[in-house]
Amino acid sequence: MKRHILIVLLCATLSLGLNACSTKDKDSAEAKKSATVDNIEPVETLYNQAARLLDQQKYPAAAIAFDEVERQYPYSAWATRAQLMSAYSYYRDLKYDEAVLGLDRFIQLHPGNENVAYAHYLRALSYYEQISDVRRDQRMTELALDNLSQVVNRYPGSRYARDASLKIDLTLDHLAGKEMEIGRYYLKRSDYNAAINRFQRVVDDYQTTTHVPEALHRLTEAYLAIGIKSEAQKTAAVLGHNYPNSEWYEDSYALMGSKPLKTRGTPKSLYDKSIGRIF
Repeated sequence: MKRHILIVLLCATLSLGLNACSTKDKDSAEAKKSATVDNIEPVETLYNQAARLLDQQKYPAAAIAFDEVERQYPYSAWATRAQLMSAYSYYRDLKYDEAVLGLDRFIQLHPGNENVAYAHYLRALSYYEQISDVRRDQRMTELALDNLSQVVNRYPGSRYARDASLKIDLTLDHLAGKEMEIGRYYLKRSDYNAAINRFQRVVDDYQTTTHVPEALHRLTEAYLAIGIKSEAQKTAAVLGHNYPNSEWYEDSYALMGSKPLKTRGTPKSLYDKSIGRIF
């Protein structure tokens, strides 16, 4: 009887053990199967899944999915493309820091890639779209200008160069606007030398911007304030030559008390190569 009970208990124990082993083996097999499926997922499938997320404007998920393409197939052509698309997804999600990091990496790893011009352009846009108003720090504006200039200088024949050139003009105008704001600040506080330096910088460094006529007028105003009428006359004359229909020329005329005539020796441009700066 005791022997019979022992056998029953032993069988029950073995049965429980076999069931536990069976369950464990089943879980292990499923995990292995899942891992195998993950490893053999075709790269085209992974990439297309990421592209669909991007089309659906699910940008954070798309960025992660493109990163997964690179993780699973790091040496494939798809991985190279996924690097760029991951950065683009971050850019569309307004995650500019992540976008710039990804683009920097793409440019460093693939300097000869056919899409490297686009990577430079997208990096420039990532800075350009962070430009703040002229009352704030202009570090992003300077970075945007530097990166836009790289696009134009390195890839002048690319489809991105023209748009980059237009944005350079806007960026320069923004930087000139910052100088004008500081110059006006000094002018209001009768710090004329500091004001002159700022307005002169606009004339020297930002000649193609919309701020030059006002800068010339403010220079005329500052020179008159410190009693240097000859310099005021010169700046007003330059203003008249270059912007005869400008409201700022009329304001300078009012300040001078008589119309500042375009003197014979005054060049039509802001500079005369034979004599250098005219004021």
